[in-house]
Amino acid sequence: MLNKNLKMTGDVQDNNFFALGRQVTIEYYECGATAFLDADRVENALLKAAKDSNATIISSSFHQFEPQGVSGVVVIAESHFTIHAWPEHDYAAVDIFTCGDNINLEAAITSMKESFESKNVLISSDQNRGIISKPFAQQNIGQTLKHSNTHPISWKKDYEQKNPWGVLSSIDIYDSDPDIIRDADKIKQFVHELCDKIEMKRFGECQVVHFGEDERVEGFSMTQLIETSLISGHFANADNTVYLDVFSCKYYDPREVAEFAMSFFKGGHYKMQLALRQ
Repeated sequence: MLNKNLKMTGDVQDNNFFALGRQVTIEYYECGATAFLDADRVENALLKAAKDSNATIISSSFHQFEPQGVSGVVVIAESHFTIHAWPEHDYAAVDIFTCGDNINLEAAITSMKESFESKNVLISSDQNRGIISKPFAQQNIGQTLKHSNTHPISWKKDYEQKNPWGVLSSIDIYDSDPDIIRDADKIKQFVHELCDKIEMKRFGECQVVHFGEDERVEGFSMTQLIETSLISGHFANADNTVYLDVFSCKYYDPREVAEFAMSFFKGGHYKMQLALRQ
């Protein structure tokens, strides 16, 4: 639910203080399946939000990453709107910074919610920047960063800290090449190359079997035992989607697996979920 009571944070109530700017960070979850696949669409969404908020637009610059992802900035006279979007998680991180009181933040946030078709919006921070008064005592920067309450942004670091039994990644590759996913030998080739890439030792032969009398589920299913657990997948003919699972008690980089699978099966885009199994 969108918080409709956006307020300045911090203990800046004294009239002897004022702030040079206000910064709000917003998390957009459960967005539309195609909301972040096109940089132009994301750019238009931020430009619309800036316009709806009464900001004065100066310029914009957006970049489409390969195989997917979008980053961009809209420069406004009052400061900026920025975004980075992860299509594989239906998620975007947005930052609005303003040094003007005329910006309607609620209008901007709601505008992007509608453009991204987001079902879950969280205002993760709302803070004053550049508080002007008597000089503040300088904090110990190293200690402040070291002891701040943050989550790891590296999956490997998270894995090392939690020390789980194994890592499970579930990756869905959409709009894959129909000729590749209907070829058992190609699927076996993918498994062999993937195991080499993530340094997993195969145990036994890769099994690829055709299943499904029902057209909705028809396609090849694959299993490959590895010394550290299992790789499995189903290749759905109905919509040319690959459903891939990699489970291992040895660490591997899930994004490396997803991007290799995207490339091999010539997919349009992918979604990914990660679980650490305790």
